[in-house]
Order: sequence, then structure tokens, then C-alpha cells
Amino acid sequence: MIDHVRDLASVREATERLLGEAALLDNAGLAAPSRLPGWSRGHVLAHLARNADALVNVLGGRPMYESDEARDADIERDAPRSLAVQLSDVRNTADRFQHSSAEPADWTRVVALRNGVTDLAARVPFRRWAEVELHHVDLGLGRELEDLSDEFTDREIDFLAERFSGNPAVPALALSAPDGRTWRTGRPEGSALSVSGPAPDLMGWLAGRRDGAALKAPDGQLPVLPPL
Repeated sequence: MIDHVRDLASVREATERLLGEAALLDNAGLAAPSRLPGWSRGHVLAHLARNADALVNVLGGRPMYESDEARDADIERDAPRSLAVQLSDVRNTADRFQHSSAEPADWTRVVALRNGVTDLAARVPFRRWAEVELHHVDLGLGRELEDLSDEFTDREIDFLAERFSGNPAVPALALSAPDGRTWRTGRPEGSALSVSGPAPDLMGWLAGRRDGAALKAPDGQLPVLPPL
């Protein structure tokens, strides 16, 4: 059962945590590389602000972005801004997202995202929560995937396993964590390749944040996953 109200509270908490740590940077630290190839920390903060605006569009029934080119151009435009401007933008757009999400709405409706992806409106707050949590780690300020809550980690693995389910570029996979939780994803046909390891490492691999070195695949090599 999706509880979008609870997820919105988690988004708010995660945003405050990220802003609090990012505020300790200076402009030089903001311009330093993030953990995402080709992106500075400024790129990450600019993306978070523009993503909040994009999700407001989604909830309002508008296109998420004008185009992929416009999305990329906006991030490049905003990445070099000063720390004060970046933090203000992330906070203000986060507030707009919260305000938009508080308006009366049918949360069972289907909304359109990027690249033909659709989802229930009720899952949009979790999508935003994932953006904030994972990009906080991407900033390289000391927060790691292991610091994320068990609830978030399990739900994000659920989400990513669903995202790759049926993808012809991903072989059948049977994922398992030490606590006994299991997931199936990838192509529906063929023998499933077993992949096991700590839940943060499974999530990091599925999310493109880790190379899977801490995972075990006794029946074969880990496949290269397509980008999300």
C-alpha cells in the first residue's frame, strides 16, 4: 500500500538533511566533481531543483520536461551558480513540490513521466525521495548508501527490480539479500542468474552507483545493466 503522505514527509526530511550538509560547502567545494561522471556538485544541486519543478509539472498533468535537450541545457545553465543561489533554488523548488502535492487530487490516477514512462500519481513522492537520497550520496559529502534507511533501500530495490523487469537487455536475475529478501527482474524467459549481497550493494548496482564488486554471482558474471 503506497502512503504518499508518509512519503512526502520522508521527502521533506531527506531534503532538509541534504541542504544542511550542502550548506557546509563553499563555492570551490560546490564546483568540485561529484560522484557522477562529468557532473560537479553544482550539477547535482541544479538537477535536484529542476527535477522538483519537473515533478510539479507531472502532478499538474503537464509534460515533465520540454525536451531532453532542454532538461540537459537547464542543468548546464544552473550548475555554475553560487552556493547561496543553489541552496535557495533547491529549497524553493522543494517547497513548491510539497505545496503541489498537498492539493486535493486523485492519487490513483496515472501520470506521464519521461520517455513514455507512466506511473501512479501516488508513487511520485517516492520517486522524489529517491532522487534526494541518491543524489545526496552522489554529492560525496560523507553520506553513503549504507546510511539510507532499510525501508528506503528495500523499496528502492523493489522499484528498480520492477523497472528492469521484462527488459530484453537484462538477463533473468534472481536477487537476494542476507535477510532473506528476494527479487526477480530482467527477461522473463531463461534460467535466472543468482546475484546476492548486502541490500545497499544490490541497490547501488541496480541504480548505477556501484560496480557490483561486493555482490556474488556464482553461476556467471554480473551483466552490464542499461542506464536507467
